[in-house]
Amino acid sequence: MVTTFENDEYVYDALKAGANGFLLKRTRPEEILQAIRMVANGDSLLFPAAIRALAAEHAPSGGAGPAPGAPWHGRLTEREADVLRLMAKGRSNAEIAAELYVSPQTVKTHVGNLLGKLQARDRTQAVILAYETGFITPG
Repeated sequence: MVTTFENDEYVYDALKAGANGFLLKRTRPEEILQAIRMVANGDSLLFPAAIRALAAEHAPSGGAGPAPGAPWHGRLTEREADVLRLMAKGRSNAEIAAELYVSPQTVKTHVGNLLGKLQARDRTQAVILAYETGFITPG
């Protein structure tokens, strides 16, 4: 989504509606091209500052860990949980792979498994769900 408005509620609504990224119109053309390439490669265009702002406003308060009512509670492997936490920090598949010392294809496999378990359409929706259920808390 490209917009002139820098409003957290618009970002949240756009992501909930299925947008894979959010850019301001004042973004430089080369950054827009990079964003398009990222989304085309399956990554989401979520920057850590935007994620923290959204999480602070929309995540439930409380401790870390999934909400007991979350349908995927307890079904994530430790590695899938690690990948989800790094996705929530705005990391790309390549960055996650480097941080976890695995191949990018392994990360793609974990992301695919996460999406299935969370019943999420894409990485963006998975991260939103992780914040909304309290699996990941702001900060």
